[in-house]
Amino acid sequence: MGILNLTPDSFSDGGSYPIEEAALRRAHEMRDEGAAIIDVGGESTRPGSREVPPDEEWLRIGSVVRRLADEGFCVSVDTRHAEVAQRAVEAGAAIINDVSGFRDPAMRAVARQGDAGLVVMHMQGEPATMQENPSYGDVVAEVRAWLASQAVLLEREGIARERICFDPGPGFGKTAEQTLQLMRHIDEIATLGYPVMAAVSRKSFLKSVYDPQTFDERDHVSAKEAVMACRLGARIVRAHNVALTKQALEEAFGGLSY
Repeated sequence: MGILNLTPDSFSDGGSYPIEEAALRRAHEMRDEGAAIIDVGGESTRPGSREVPPDEEWLRIGSVVRRLADEGFCVSVDTRHAEVAQRAVEAGAAIINDVSGFRDPAMRAVARQGDAGLVVMHMQGEPATMQENPSYGDVVAEVRAWLASQAVLLEREGIARERICFDPGPGFGKTAEQTLQLMRHIDEIATLGYPVMAAVSRKSFLKSVYDPQTFDERDHVSAKEAVMACRLGARIVRAHNVALTKQALEEAFGGLSY
């Protein structure tokens, strides 16, 4: 899954695609590099970020989502707003990637109305405050239990099990140490039987493990962490640097399947 942030303030690539054509070019580049999915986001959810009104979020991403879908891309929309998810699905998006984990009944209603894939992410709190004092007794057990309960909730509301994917939410309401512990035990999330996403690309916890000095170094350690997660059972990788990540995965596993 290649990341396409159409935001002015995302933590690593905010403002990279100020015009629509630049965003479309990057989507084509990522597909050529090996991305099977393009994840389009219009709201930064970095720690301390402000919530973007749905109309503003859709203004940033709507035309790009529609054009990519019309060109045959598998488009994921990275949003926590039901209104944006609804518009994106109507425009042709195939996946809803919700950082709030479908806690909002309105978002679950959008999911029920169609057949889009759903990425259910764990986050303690909200982006504005999630890193102030994240607290767990057992981060792995608690994240695992919460994801399992959300899957049960979605399935009870009529959503097919095979539409659901889990993202443990590295760096979202978790310290670096908690995130590392979670990623080193991602196999315990995988035992729930749902596809698991490794969304570690350029996350801040990498600084505490590897101390990368540049974005190039951070991309290399991101790819290393993605490989480790896949060895533990992750099946989808969300990445900024698609080419480098694909190379690392192919070297580790001898090929990729889509």
